[in-house]
Amino acid sequence: MEQSLLLLILDLTGTFAFALNGALTAVRAARVDIVGVIALGMITAMGGGIIRDVMLSTSPATFQDWRYLATAVVGALIAFAFGHRLDRLTLPIEVLDAVGLSFFAVTGAMKAVGFGLGPAQAIILGTITAVGGGTIRDALLGRIPSVLSDGLYAVPAFIGALFAVGAWLLGLYGPVTAVIAAATCFLIRVLGVRFNWNAPVPRAWKQRDRRPPES
Repeated sequence: MEQSLLLLILDLTGTFAFALNGALTAVRAARVDIVGVIALGMITAMGGGIIRDVMLSTSPATFQDWRYLATAVVGALIAFAFGHRLDRLTLPIEVLDAVGLSFFAVTGAMKAVGFGLGPAQAIILGTITAVGGGTIRDALLGRIPSVLSDGLYAVPAFIGALFAVGAWLLGLYGPVTAVIAAATCFLIRVLGVRFNWNAPVPRAWKQRDRRPPES
């Protein structure tokens, strides 16, 4: 499989997963109409890719290829139509978020490599691609973005991008290693959610949490 086709497949899969995620989040957390649901779905799905392409000084892929827009809209519409039938939306939202995070970490890093960026820059850009859409989504919903409050959100994306770039440096990057990199990111994120793992936090947080409530 050619690398360009592999990146496209991963990119569209991540776009669909993030569109579902953003739209389901809107259905659960915000009183918005169909326009709001679709908008949040599309922003979640395409925000990170747009940030990536702007930083690469290239026209965003989402505006060059109609398949990105179509995939995002379809994902958002599915969430709008069937989201209310889900009794518990937390689990599917978290799983879809992890899927989108994983694929975008890999595709963002490898697109940066394709533009001639160094390994460190590619890893950083892959991480930004993965967390960018969710960050914009959370900001629009008026809550602290997950990337700033959940230690195992940016960290899995970083590790997934690191794995992909490392495979490329060793001459081993291909469909198998791309899937392994994405699966590694997904597994770390899901385990973090399941067991409530977080990165270290400032000592001031711990001291504040230990204070007895004011009477």
